[in-house]
Amino acid sequence: MIIAEVVRSGFVESTHHGVVAVDGGPSIGDVDTPFFPRSSNKPLQTVGLLNAGLMPREEADLALISGSHDGEGFHVERVRAMLAAVDLGPEALRCPADLPLGETPRYDWLRGGGAAEPILMNCSGKHAGMLATCVLNGWPLDTYLDIDHPLQKALADAVSRLSGEPIAALGVDGCGAPIFAISPIGLARAFRRLVEAEPGSPERRVADAMRARPELVAGTGTEDTVLMNAVPGLLVKKGADGVAAAAMAGVGAVALKISDGASRARVPVLLAALRRLGLEVPAMPELVLGGGLPVGEVRAVG
Repeated sequence: MIIAEVVRSGFVESTHHGVVAVDGGPSIGDVDTPFFPRSSNKPLQTVGLLNAGLMPREEADLALISGSHDGEGFHVERVRAMLAAVDLGPEALRCPADLPLGETPRYDWLRGGGAAEPILMNCSGKHAGMLATCVLNGWPLDTYLDIDHPLQKALADAVSRLSGEPIAALGVDGCGAPIFAISPIGLARAFRRLVEAEPGSPERRVADAMRARPELVAGTGTEDTVLMNAVPGLLVKKGADGVAAAAMAGVGAVALKISDGASRARVPVLLAALRRLGLEVPAMPELVLGGGLPVGEVRAVG
């Protein structure tokens, strides 16, 4: 079994059990019980936007719509341009005001006297894509986050179709948008379908855009960006509460949920799962700090 253990000064401090689902291969833990994949759902929702008629200004916009951006300048300006392309401004966004997700962009923004704004929220790219789709269809804008809105019905249909299972439960994500519960194996299955779809299909367009511009999916130096840059052809999308999904055509797909929601266990378990698929992945140590100095690490064992 793959678990992540925290080793501090040579002693095991605690363990975080992982639930790992591998589409078409051996799985570990309870991979059939539905859960909320959080932002790992975003690429599936972007497929739903394309099916509903979204026409991005350029393919790179699909990467940002599918991402959880760090709030760097190039992220924010692209969101602004996406909105302007359909004659909207940042005031149309219904995601909550927030500071940049990335540590450096956040500090830079605060040092410059900035305050929280909806466009800085890490999901603003997804919300811009939702709004653009509504404009193109003539759908109401003020209620685009309502579960009975035609936009959200289209996104639920896409998640269900790609995962190969019905939506088990509905919730509200941190950005205010509906979130759809599926199983870990369903999430892995969906990611595999993205990378193995026919070129030019909505699924493949999303996967290709994310892999071509991984810095738009996350940010400079973040785990999704580093992994997609290091392993050509790999699709990766993390989610809150210890969630991640990844896939490569001809190799397979993996989805994971750290059962206690610890984010620091996510990368070690993801790397271990990708190695089980036979991929060579970079070393990305998850250090444990004490007094500002490394005193241990989170590592996968099993």
